[in-house]
Amino acid sequence: MRIISYNVNGIRSAISKGFLEWLQQANPDVICLQEIKANEDQIPTNDITAVGYPYQYYFSANKKGYSGVAILSKTEPKKILYGTGIESMDFEGRNLRADFDGISVMSLYLPSGTNLDRLGHKFNFMNEFQSYVNKLKIEVPNLVICGDYNICHEPIDIHDPIRNKTVSGFLPEERAWLGGFLSSGFVDSFRHFNKDPHHYSWWSYRAGARATNKGWRIDYNLVSESLKHRMTRAVILPEAKHSDHCPVLVEIE
Repeated sequence: MRIISYNVNGIRSAISKGFLEWLQQANPDVICLQEIKANEDQIPTNDITAVGYPYQYYFSANKKGYSGVAILSKTEPKKILYGTGIESMDFEGRNLRADFDGISVMSLYLPSGTNLDRLGHKFNFMNEFQSYVNKLKIEVPNLVICGDYNICHEPIDIHDPIRNKTVSGFLPEERAWLGGFLSSGFVDSFRHFNKDPHHYSWWSYRAGARATNKGWRIDYNLVSESLKHRMTRAVILPEAKHSDHCPVLVEIE
């Protein structure tokens, strides 16, 4: 099973930059999208079907043009779950799950902490999400949680760990939470296969950050420990340039 996670920073914008042509070539079985910034009736679903993804699920934020997640699949899931049932999380359209035979794939868009109000919301979301997943794993043990976590885990995951140590996305508390989440039963699929530095999934649009590779690795495919032995490959795909993020891929037997 070839799974990709991609924060497209506006699905309509990404499509205008060649996203659908790229998707057809990349050919994942499932792709999880974050920050779609659109409602389903604003998305060219027929064009997406035409490139091989007839099964499309969208969970948009209440606020138009903001947040939102999606899952596109070649095969029909056994079950789709929109949101978590936690009101403080679901109004922003940040979680969508598709259950297949023996594996469940989740598209997650964890909030950023751009100011004090949002940072508080982010920490609350993180805590509630951890509790939610702790319970979910009992029912759904084989999880792949794909998404934009808006957190760099280790110094190797950010281009300048010293200057960014007080910036949301690399705060000690955020990093500790992500470490604890992994310790609760998940594997960072990319780091499982690749221990090298200078691999990032997001670059600021400012100051030519992408050209000089001054990036952050904030997009992950976190895989349940129970699936660890079935992972065959995990890579970052920086050549895809439809967003300020790039896709991240994991393959599971």
